[in-house]
Amino acid sequence: MKKLVLSISLLAAGVIMALVVTTENLSADASGCYNCSSSSSANQCRYYGSDTYDQRKKCESLGCKITGTSSCSTAANVKVIN
Repeated sequence: MKKLVLSISLLAAGVIMALVVTTENLSADASGCYNCSSSSSANQCRYYGSDTYDQRKKCESLGCKITGTSSCSTAANVKVIN
C-alpha cells in the first residue's frame, strides 16, 4: 500500500512540474517584427520585449522603414534583420 501511495505521489509531482515548466515558457517576454517597406534593406526587423521607441529607432538605423508590426515570418524568402 505504501508503494502505491508513493508511486501516485511521484506521478502527481511529475505532472505538476511539467505544468510549471510549460507555463513559464508561455509567459516569456513578447517579441515580434516590424514590417519594412519595399524600399528597405529587409522585409522585417525583429524586436524583443515591448514595442518601444528605442526598438523602432534600432530597426530604422538598420535600414528598415517601418510600415507596421506583425509576428515574425519563418518563410525562407523573407529577410528578417535583428
